[in-house]
Amino acid sequence: MKRKITVAIIVIICFVLQCTLFKALSIASISPNLLIIVTSSFGFMRGKKDGLLVGFFCGILIDIFYGGTIGFYAMIYMYLGYVNGMFRKIFFPEEIKLPMILITASDFICSLLVYFFQFLFRGRFSFPYYMIHIIIPELVYTIMVTVFVYFILLKINQKLEAQERRSAGKFV
Repeated sequence: MKRKITVAIIVIICFVLQCTLFKALSIASISPNLLIIVTSSFGFMRGKKDGLLVGFFCGILIDIFYGGTIGFYAMIYMYLGYVNGMFRKIFFPEEIKLPMILITASDFICSLLVYFFQFLFRGRFSFPYYMIHIIIPELVYTIMVTVFVYFILLKINQKLEAQERRSAGKFV
């Protein structure tokens, strides 16, 4: 129960930071995607199921407050969390390369899917412009923020796992 409450608080805090502080700190109207960081991190740290659930709640927040269609971002983030969860077996907390690669790939795939479904289908074929002015700057900004946010999420996850192991040891 403590894990669920903690994860919910993390998702809400990251959503609020993404919508307020990082919008104010945006560079050329581009801000980092904290919810991708949270979804991907919990995916490869906790597994497919947790990645899927965290992804759903991150996506549904975006859908409710900013999306035109309810469920669009929820579906994308769910799949990203699930796919990141497949890498749990090769995840090592002290290794930063895998999280950086997975978060980068997740942000890139999310941006491509948003372009494909929300712009290309409406006849806006300016992919090079979208790539250079939206996708790449957001990707770079997200990677820079990932270095800090990932370690915070990792420490929180490690503390929660240690508490779960201690409480599980009491019943054995």
